[in-house]
Amino acid sequence: MSDATLSLVIVGVAVALFIWNRLPVEVVAIGVALLLFFTGLVDTRTLFSGFGDAVIVFIASLFVVSEGLGASGVTAWVSDRLARLAGQAYPRLLSTVSSVGALVSAVITVNGAAAALVPVTVAVARKARIRPSKVLIPLAFGCSAGALLTLGGSPVNVLIFEASRDRGEAGFGYFEFALVGVPLVGVTIAVAVLLGRRLLPDRDSTALPGDFSDYLPRLVEHWGLDRRLFRLTVGERSTARDQPAPDVVAGSDGVTLVATETAAGWVAEGHHRLAAADVMVVEGDEDAVAQCAERAGCAVDAVVPRSQDTLVGRDAGLAELVVPPRSPWLGERVFPGYTWNGLTVLSVHRMNSDVGARVVELAQGDALLVHGPWSAIDRLTTSGLLVVDSTEDVRRQAVALDRSALRALAVLTVMVVLLVTGATPPAVAALLAALAMVALRVVHPEQVYRTIPWQTIILIGALIPLSTAIQTSGAAEQIAAPIVELVGNRSPYLVLTVVFLLTAALGQFISNVATVLVVVPIAVAAATESGISVQAMLMLVALAGAASLLTPIATPANMIVMNPGGYRFSDYWRLGIVTMVAWYVVAMAVVPFFWPLH
Repeated sequence: MSDATLSLVIVGVAVALFIWNRLPVEVVAIGVALLLFFTGLVDTRTLFSGFGDAVIVFIASLFVVSEGLGASGVTAWVSDRLARLAGQAYPRLLSTVSSVGALVSAVITVNGAAAALVPVTVAVARKARIRPSKVLIPLAFGCSAGALLTLGGSPVNVLIFEASRDRGEAGFGYFEFALVGVPLVGVTIAVAVLLGRRLLPDRDSTALPGDFSDYLPRLVEHWGLDRRLFRLTVGERSTARDQPAPDVVAGSDGVTLVATETAAGWVAEGHHRLAAADVMVVEGDEDAVAQCAERAGCAVDAVVPRSQDTLVGRDAGLAELVVPPRSPWLGERVFPGYTWNGLTVLSVHRMNSDVGARVVELAQGDALLVHGPWSAIDRLTTSGLLVVDSTEDVRRQAVALDRSALRALAVLTVMVVLLVTGATPPAVAALLAALAMVALRVVHPEQVYRTIPWQTIILIGALIPLSTAIQTSGAAEQIAAPIVELVGNRSPYLVLTVVFLLTAALGQFISNVATVLVVVPIAVAAATESGISVQAMLMLVALAGAASLLTPIATPANMIVMNPGGYRFSDYWRLGIVTMVAWYVVAMAVVPFFWPLH
């Protein structure tokens, strides 16, 4: 068996395993890479070359920049503007949702845009009394089209850029993709507006995402955060030392002792004599509490800030907790103002009623509202307490535009300028931007590791050797030859059509990243054999690679909207096939116009 034939057999095995979908995609990709090595199609250097490729650095860095925009509230701000612009009319709502999805996708990638905008889109649809099933597929399609607006809109674009440079071409400018992306977004919106009501299902969903657009007001109303609680810390020279806490507070009108907390964090009994670093939690008027603290020589801190708007922000927020059965917290004594691991209890409810400002032993079903750093809230998943709402969803929707937003936008602007001007290689520009996001404290280092899509990174890194093997073994020419022979010298448009159909067909069942890595060498070989411009062929592959519109498994964006929209597997192809035909028309009209075929 020749190397070319062996390469094609391995490609077939990879595609079959991707479609089978019983193994994680990264496992399949790594297995394919190892198979290439053991069959002698690639050497050790080529086997691991993908993980050191500049495209890996570029894609990982773009996700860090995307996280910076989300963490600083820029994404939430855009989402809020969406809610105000969408209105009540179905055509206007669809146009707004798809347009904003496309624009956000161009900046923070397809999947990031879909994840950020699905909850807001659901909320907008609810307000307009339109079922989410009528708007979420157009949102996903709009995000996919928007990926073609910029170089950083999708990992596929980066792969196409690198493929162009690897073959001695000039690559593509950062906004050059918009030449095809703008008309693509336009026809996607037009198809949705004209046919969406008829082709999309009218169905309820049982898995709608939470709407956190008015998260803070709802919590304030439910938990009644009008109680003024303060923590009085006993100092080394405090006159309160060696006295029982009730005696210290007794002479202050309007001040009530809630609990006493020892320096070790234990709840003290009433007869406990205060020591340095002990804390008295009191309730009362702010001025009366200040006088009591001054008389006792204690430092005073408000448990609930005067401005409740500061309770939810980039660094800290609120979380509702529930005590489940068999929790280690059963029987623990807590109270409003109690602190542990950087978190402060603001209120305790039992049987949906406030227990008041007092010490209570926790029982099954009790609910607590806590405030503190998001990192501390994230650690609650292993604490034996149930976190009611996803902190990630809350942060995406409820965090207001942060003071770091200007820094995040400045970093994004500099990165785009570097990419547009070509002053630095794309990977260097993106890596500088990611570094700046961390150095300027827009994102924390732990957020960086959490936001990078390691599955995508492994998938690309492991499949690059397969793409190389297809090219070096002669397999690309072996597939391209029948394509060129089939169409003969009739028209280069037939070659483009066959490549479009091949790419789009594969992209419905396997990752568009994997699809492009497999198709690029074949498409380039077909272009070379038929005398078509490589630049035109690569742009066509980028467009066809984004046309993953017929199934929910085609892209993560399609999958993200599936449950919130109540969709079934067969719901996508109705609007998807019409949209794909429109994309084909755009490809045939626009690609040859801006990138001449000869």
